[in-house]
Amino acid sequence: MPSNWENLDEPLRESVQHNVELYEQVRPALKLVTRDVLLVLRDMLKDSEVTPLFVTGRTKTVESFKEKISRTEEPLEPGGRRLLKFPDPFRTLNDMVGIRVITKLPAENAAVANIIKRQRQLFDCRGDREKDIGSIESGTYGYSSRHLILRTIQNEAVKEYQQVFNPEVTPNGSYFFECQIRTIFAHAWSEIEHDIRFKAEDPRAWTPHFDRQFTATAAMLETVETAFADLHERYEEVRSFWDTDGEGAAPLTPNRVRDVWRTLLPHVDRKVDDDWGWASELLAAHGLTRTMELAGLLRAEQITEVRKALDHRYSPGPDRLLDDLLLWQFGTRHIDLTAEAADAVPHPRRDSLLRRLRQIERYRVTQK
Repeated sequence: MPSNWENLDEPLRESVQHNVELYEQVRPALKLVTRDVLLVLRDMLKDSEVTPLFVTGRTKTVESFKEKISRTEEPLEPGGRRLLKFPDPFRTLNDMVGIRVITKLPAENAAVANIIKRQRQLFDCRGDREKDIGSIESGTYGYSSRHLILRTIQNEAVKEYQQVFNPEVTPNGSYFFECQIRTIFAHAWSEIEHDIRFKAEDPRAWTPHFDRQFTATAAMLETVETAFADLHERYEEVRSFWDTDGEGAAPLTPNRVRDVWRTLLPHVDRKVDDDWGWASELLAAHGLTRTMELAGLLRAEQITEVRKALDHRYSPGPDRLLDDLLLWQFGTRHIDLTAEAADAVPHPRRDSLLRRLRQIERYRVTQK
């Protein structure tokens, strides 16, 4: 398959070649522009609320520039000559300078974009869009990234480039460049895909099976990315339970107990109803009234010890497990506070708690 350049007729080649030669001349100055905006963005994001994995920059190679500006489009009239898609590339191309900000999670893409867009004294955002090869609307898959078109403001490196490009025009330090923001998964996918699909040494080395494989891997990566995002969100929620000045201090209403339980122990929820009032009452009996105190009670290692001690014949539901955890921690005090009076007749709960407490005590003896 011939390249875009090879497909051009002679009149169009002359125009393209002129721009390529000009680009070769100004590219060293443009590389300094790339370096400048890259350092500015790195410094901007270094101490922000979202720290990217890395920020890179590149100046378009001469060969890549030549191939891109050799693209053509349909003529204005049937039977006419094809037209250059970028007849004035220095005015219309925004990706001669390109910056990539690589994040861990999808939500960080929006956060990074907002940080950059707030720095209006440095950059003016002139374009902001989600770009994905496989769009949600079409039901296909591909990498997704946030693309910002930024304009520098009174940038000294840009002024030097403009002096080289056209010494007769007073430089204004204003230059458009592209900033892509995407996750590490999207970055890996797009780099490999780009090398095979667009940078292949022999364009004939292609098979439709590659398209199918790229679609399949994009779907898998999206699933993994979503799983990591959910994991991170759950981690942040669990961490908040230990914030003494925030979520950790929230009162243990029945609904709060339910929500904390389902976050920490989603696998232990065999309740047939949605009544968690009993749980908040049991906790309140011991003065446990804050979210952080319930989180402390539901520690994984403590649950493991309770299960071993009582050798449950079945997987206990929330009511039984919470009762056992309180019995483990408070012993006879839990019995006195939540069971029938010692002289009550009958006293099935007291009998059950006493039996279970003896099991716990025997287990503790064996662990010494």
